[in-house]
Amino acid sequence: MRQRTKVFYWMALPGVLLFFAFHTVPALQGVFYSFTDSRGYGDWSFIGLQNYIALFTDPIVIGSYRFTIGFAVVAMILANIVSLAVAVGLTANIRFRGFLRGVFFLPAVMATLVVGYIFNFLFANALPPVGQALGVDALSTNILGNPSLAWVGIVVVTVWQACATTIVIYMAGLQTVPEDITEAAMIDGANAWQRFWRVTFPLLAPFFTINMVLSLKNFLMVFDQIVALTAGGPGTSTMSISYLIYRNGFTGGQFAYQSANAVIYFLIIALLSIVQLRALRGREVSV
Repeated sequence: MRQRTKVFYWMALPGVLLFFAFHTVPALQGVFYSFTDSRGYGDWSFIGLQNYIALFTDPIVIGSYRFTIGFAVVAMILANIVSLAVAVGLTANIRFRGFLRGVFFLPAVMATLVVGYIFNFLFANALPPVGQALGVDALSTNILGNPSLAWVGIVVVTVWQACATTIVIYMAGLQTVPEDITEAAMIDGANAWQRFWRVTFPLLAPFFTINMVLSLKNFLMVFDQIVALTAGGPGTSTMSISYLIYRNGFTGGQFAYQSANAVIYFLIIALLSIVQLRALRGREVSV
């Protein structure tokens, strides 16, 4: 047994070393530089907590957090509602079920930037004529150029692509629901909605937890869609935190400042994930 245990450790060692070298070390370097005035090159000096203090008075940073958190919450709710509804339909006894499953999973295998550029073209060229024909002023122009509506376009694209994997997880959960329980509820006179809400959905609690936590985490880290659709505009109305860190940290001479922003960003994501996980797992226990 001791010999086998040593073999397992040696098998895991290369992965641990690679993870430490290419993930942990850069992360620790980022934390270190967050206490300096480094621009990413040249001389630097320690400035203590000045970067962190400045973050809480920077209107651009505060605006990016407000946009990102609001966007993540809206996208998380929509993605899970749509995905659960589609998953229920795709697990029912319907025609072309296999074909439809492949169609709904297609967005997951498409590159996010490519999807973003395609939708960018659609919002700019295909949607305005439709809006003009229908007499809808909000859709008669490119919504990505409207500071009040640009976030809607980003939500649509992000949710459309995120639903692919979320649907698969819900479908896996629906396969674990015992048929005899739903049949018993049907015999007792429960209608379709009552069977779903009081029988099926509580049994999906672990899968619901996984999707909610992963969705919020992924949407808080939104980046590719911002790059392809708005580049943070118009103005800074759709500036996500990750895009702000990338743009100003690597090309704006704010390497240390955005390193401090990244540390705060990481702590917020970790805190929200832990709180969300505990709250949803508590619901699992009570079911």
